[in-house]
Amino acid sequence: METLVQSLVSGILTGSLYAMIGVGLTIIFGVMRIINMAHGDMVMLGMYSSFWALTLWNIDPFVSIVFWVPVAFLIGMLTYRFLLKKIVPAGELNTLLYTAGLSLFVSNLALLVWTGDYRTIKLDYAVMPLRPFGIAVPIPLAIAFGMAILITALLYWFLVKTDTGRAIRATSQEPMAAALMGVNAAQMEMLTFGLGTALACGAGVLLAPSLYLYPTVGEILVAKCFVIVVLGGLGSVQGAIAGGLLLGVVESLGAVYVSVPYKDAIGFVIFLLVLLFRPSGLFGVGKS
Repeated sequence: METLVQSLVSGILTGSLYAMIGVGLTIIFGVMRIINMAHGDMVMLGMYSSFWALTLWNIDPFVSIVFWVPVAFLIGMLTYRFLLKKIVPAGELNTLLYTAGLSLFVSNLALLVWTGDYRTIKLDYAVMPLRPFGIAVPIPLAIAFGMAILITALLYWFLVKTDTGRAIRATSQEPMAAALMGVNAAQMEMLTFGLGTALACGAGVLLAPSLYLYPTVGEILVAKCFVIVVLGGLGSVQGAIAGGLLLGVVESLGAVYVSVPYKDAIGFVIFLLVLLFRPSGLFGVGKS
């Protein structure tokens, strides 16, 4: 029983970060219908940003996120403005191929600059885990979990309570009607891509103390993103959160009760089964 509880706790902690990545991909798809293959590379850049901030300037990863998230937001908007804006009207297939090429460029540039060496972040206060009720909880994951909840809650508040958030949701649900009501769709798309990139980078910063860093880590992370958004239903923010938590729990249980090397494969098996039997997602298709 203790092993089961430990696995569930670990899965929920990791799944919260998966959810944050998945929400970023979901809001981009919901507004622009862009399947962003470079999303995982934005997570990778967030991880490296965290690593170099600690290595060069001795800034704690959970402090540096305050700087890196706004920078990623700006980079995301500039990427859309100068690289994607003219591609989007050409259709989903063209944007899929374009962002796949962008992913290859970013990962190979990172490989050239930082080499393929595996790196880790070691924090002095993270040597021993917390043990509430006898359950081992790694301190970096516990902090990341709390910050992921805070960031996701702030995003939800922004989308639901602010005029700009409502405009983004309107553009996602009825772009023609939103345009007729005076919403600048191009501006909303640029803001949305910036938000999605910022969420991906922020999740990378939070994940960095718990994972190995290497330039192609984005490949496995973007694959997990697609599992998450398919589980939750394309375009549904709530579904992406649920899908991320579910994937984290499934992987954690699989590592304990099946095999650690096969834990990623279990998530992809579920992905295939959902596509086969419930293509709208376990939680149905929603709107962001």
